[in-house]
Amino acid sequence: MKFLKFLIVGVIFGIVMAKSEAFSWYRIQEMFRFQSFHMYGIIGTAVVLGVLGVALIKKYKIRDFAGNTILFHPKDKAYPRYIIGGTLFGLGWALSGACPGPMVVNIGYGYLPFIIVFLFAALGTFLYGIIKDKLPH
Repeated sequence: MKFLKFLIVGVIFGIVMAKSEAFSWYRIQEMFRFQSFHMYGIIGTAVVLGVLGVALIKKYKIRDFAGNTILFHPKDKAYPRYIIGGTLFGLGWALSGACPGPMVVNIGYGYLPFIIVFLFAALGTFLYGIIKDKLPH
């Protein structure tokens, strides 16, 4: 019962992904081929809302639901790892046609080949968990 709020948020997220067509393999391929602004508009809107949200949290010192202060830690200057990680994520996204959120929505929509993508994403997450202590952080 305590996970009900996460289920509700997940269902709402899935509906928004479906209605905005952000889960569509074709929309994602259009984005990576620079043929359509649709996905860039969605991602750009999310970035702007995220920046505004963080600015409001910092300005008004908003706390989390438990009453704890929300902290933002400065990023270090290790750009190569961000470039390598972002490139790997982007390549996986471009090749599979899905990042983690739309991947699950596609399965829910009945596009069963995305089960393979989901399984490999889970495998990659599992493998990262095994080797993360050996990686430079």
